[in-house]
Amino acid sequence: MVIHHGGAGTTSAGLRAGIPNIVVPFTADQPFWGSRVFASGAGPKPILVKNLSVEKLAQAIVEAESNVIRQQAQAIGQVIRGEDGVGEAIRLIESYVFEFENPD
Repeated sequence: MVIHHGGAGTTSAGLRAGIPNIVVPFTADQPFWGSRVFASGAGPKPILVKNLSVEKLAQAIVEAESNVIRQQAQAIGQVIRGEDGVGEAIRLIESYVFEFENPD
């Protein structure tokens, strides 16, 4: 399990690892990533830092330890680790360049 602020890098690392994520967002895009983790089933509902308490964090940890969240996090991690991000980026860039150089 990872407890973090919900930055894009930490969120993606936690999801790729296939472990539950507890997000305590502070600002900017962090609430968005916390809501995505929750919607995906890989973690409990995010706790805004201004609402953080020992009780709320303890409850989030209990939720994150549930089999449902653990299994979903593992499944998401498996999918992400199976992706070829670099290969897909190359394919998309080459496709875009081809279309740009060969308009209809």
